[in-house]
Amino acid sequence: MPIKKILRKNYTLNQKVYQLKLPFDIDCIIPSNASVRLLSQFVEEMDLTELYSTYFRIRENQVSPMKMLKIMLYAYMNGIYSSRDIELACRRDINFMFLLEGASAPDHSTFARFRSLHFAPCSEKILAEMTNFLYKIGEVSGNNIFIDGTKIEACANKYTFVWKKAVTKNMAKLLIKLADLVKESEELYGIKLIYKDKVEIKHVKKLRKKLYELKRSEGIEFVHGCGKRKTTLQKSIEKLEEYLSKFKEYNQKVYTCGDRNSYSKTDTDATFMRMKEDAMKNGQLKPAYNVQHGVDSEYITWLTVGPQPTDTTTLIPFLKTMEEHLNFKYLKIVADAGYESEENYSFIEDNNQIAFIKPANYELSKTRKYKNDIGKIENMDYNPENDIFICQNGKKLKMEGVKLRKSKTGYESEKTIYTCEDCSDCKYKSKCIKGNNCKTPLEERTKKFETSKKFNRQRKEDLERIISDEGCLLRMNRSIQAEGSFAQVKQDMNFRRFMCRGQRNVLAESTLLAMAHNINKIHRKIQAGRTGQHLFEIKKTA
Repeated sequence: MPIKKILRKNYTLNQKVYQLKLPFDIDCIIPSNASVRLLSQFVEEMDLTELYSTYFRIRENQVSPMKMLKIMLYAYMNGIYSSRDIELACRRDINFMFLLEGASAPDHSTFARFRSLHFAPCSEKILAEMTNFLYKIGEVSGNNIFIDGTKIEACANKYTFVWKKAVTKNMAKLLIKLADLVKESEELYGIKLIYKDKVEIKHVKKLRKKLYELKRSEGIEFVHGCGKRKTTLQKSIEKLEEYLSKFKEYNQKVYTCGDRNSYSKTDTDATFMRMKEDAMKNGQLKPAYNVQHGVDSEYITWLTVGPQPTDTTTLIPFLKTMEEHLNFKYLKIVADAGYESEENYSFIEDNNQIAFIKPANYELSKTRKYKNDIGKIENMDYNPENDIFICQNGKKLKMEGVKLRKSKTGYESEKTIYTCEDCSDCKYKSKCIKGNNCKTPLEERTKKFETSKKFNRQRKEDLERIISDEGCLLRMNRSIQAEGSFAQVKQDMNFRRFMCRGQRNVLAESTLLAMAHNINKIHRKIQAGRTGQHLFEIKKTA
């Protein structure tokens, strides 16, 4: 063969004769216990009506939505998250060819569209379909759910931050400039707008209208460029337009922030949070999402994605959406100290569920310093009949009144205020009354505190539950199963940053990850003969 023939585009023309080796069928090459076979069978048992409804029509030569879902899940099971890498795997990997069933490999843009346009709108319903199926076959107990959260970095530049506090501060300065401009224009052009020295936005809009009318009436032409002198009216109008444009921008930023303190310009749904993965060791904030996992029998049965930097406000939305989608209801809610609040306790009680939430002061309350702190109400004697606390000095702290406190979420809690009858000449005052008060010296101060009776009752009942044998078993399983799910996702599956932008797309990506985790988990449990096991038992020492 001439040497130059090797440069031809069609490589098969240069191919030498060789003998084909059997088998031709891909199915014969893949092992009988391969996870790809389980994945294929599992997806075929699911009801994918919601996924198919997102398609306007499906062409004959098009890869079906079921096959697309299989390929995406198998890619996530093997740590392949890029649509281009998935396309490459479909052309080279025999397992992906098995899932394609002889169809040609889709383009990378097809996978990207499937993830954002077709899977994202119905991701919650498909995850619920998987969980309901696991419950049906007995792999999920449906009794205890272990909840935990983690922060995963968003697909956004870490320097594109917008801080709500800075925006509101600049907006206040801009409003002062606008007020000065209105007053200045009144003097320059004889326009009367302000009443009682109070400038409002409607005055600014009227001023804008009046200045343009003045421009038309006097026939003033605006000039631009070097060497041309602008009139006073042109300068006033340009300054006013600049201020109004800036004010509109600030308003948009505050609206985008909503209840959050910050957001990223490249992904407005992402909030800047403090991450555990801090390469520079300087506490740098990064755009991220708070991912909540609900784990049962080592499977991720439900998840939510939100912009909240803390876990406290994520529990109620998590439980609400889970109850809407699943065919069964969990009785016992197990979570760590980050979820403790009166609002969460009350919601679980009203929903006829039992809370196993570790109190925020659980570890601290076991220390000697905490137990010897006479200023804490936990270390005071309480008389429920007379509703009084008795301090170290034998003085009574009587109820003074009741106040309603509203949280950021709108929940109202009732706080009871107690005041000591007499703190004068008390030898324990310096240890009992804490905090610096420059206005009132310590000798003139009186012990006073406020507490929620409902929260105290809920925390006491919860504490009794978590220190019981059942509570210890559930707390141990929470640390293994809920925290273990994030360890497997982040470390084993090497997923530490989202590929998509926007909360809906991030939720779809998290759902694919959770479903892939569940298939891997059931595959390992089948092979190890551990199916049907829901809890890890506490090892008893000899």
